[in-house]
Amino acid sequence: MTDWAGAAPLSVETDLTLTVDGTPVELQSTGERLFLEVPTLQTALQLARDGEALRDRVSQVLALTDLTVEVRVRGATVAVAGSEARPGPLSRELGVDPVEVRIGGGVAAVGRELLAGGRRVAQFVE
Repeated sequence: MTDWAGAAPLSVETDLTLTVDGTPVELQSTGERLFLEVPTLQTALQLARDGEALRDRVSQVLALTDLTVEVRVRGATVAVAGSEARPGPLSRELGVDPVEVRIGGGVAAVGRELLAGGRRVAQFVE
């Protein structure tokens, strides 16, 4: 196991495209904050299931290196991990502490997903 004692703050200056089950997921940075832009709820849920085993370790490394990751689904922030995450009762209830869950972002993401689905259906009807 790596000893992270005395880890220095990091700054990330890159953008990446990752793939989750064939779906591109953009990772953008602004130095100390990373934004994981997930295009759909289905992809976000797959990412959450796949990353569950790594969640605590990744959160610890992010906090020690003074980095924060925002997970956004359809442009709405649904979770925050790392140095600026502030997990509350909902995070503890869901068992995802030390990750901060943002209920408003979750509601917005669901609404946007439903709108996108409705638009796809409307295209077939016209």
